[in-house]
Amino acid sequence: MPSSQIILYLHGFRSSPQSFKAHLFAQHMAALGLEKNYLCPQLPASPKAAIQLAQHLLQNYVSEQITLVGSSLGGYYATWLAEQLGCRAVLLNPMVHIPYDMDQFIGATTTYHSNEVFEFKRDYVDELRALATEQTTQPARYFLFAATGDELLDWRDMEAHYPGARQHIIQGSDHGLTGFEQYLDEVLAFCGIDAGATQ
Repeated sequence: MPSSQIILYLHGFRSSPQSFKAHLFAQHMAALGLEKNYLCPQLPASPKAAIQLAQHLLQNYVSEQITLVGSSLGGYYATWLAEQLGCRAVLLNPMVHIPYDMDQFIGATTTYHSNEVFEFKRDYVDELRALATEQTTQPARYFLFAATGDELLDWRDMEAHYPGARQHIIQGSDHGLTGFEQYLDEVLAFCGIDAGATQ
């Protein structure tokens, strides 16, 4: 992969760069000597601010250099950003619609990995609605991983939301995509990285 390319990982709601999949990515990229080609920031609670942060991190790159990897809520963000930027996106059990019960998260809550308290404000639900992507325009730029055992989101909604895209429907597993390490090289190949050639 040319040094000018970049992978931006967008974690899910209440998650962080310390999540299982984000950590796997970081370790794998470092093992390939490509740690400088991987970004995984802590996203703000505000969806609008999270998008602005992603746009800032990517401002010096053109679409052909960028691959977004989005998990859960991060997949919702990645889809919107990919449509705006015209770049590739890998979706990992992505949220494709605003859950009807999103209001239940309004108020103080904590991150999974540090128990740090943050506030999810009522305005954030409206910010999420503003990022809705009803349909994608270039299916070949998307790669969906959806687990039939996802306990939080329905994989059939994910499958239907990305018609014509490359899709890997995983039988079983869970929302966190346990066992995801076996798919890393497949994901990196979609990003334009030949893991065998870099080692």
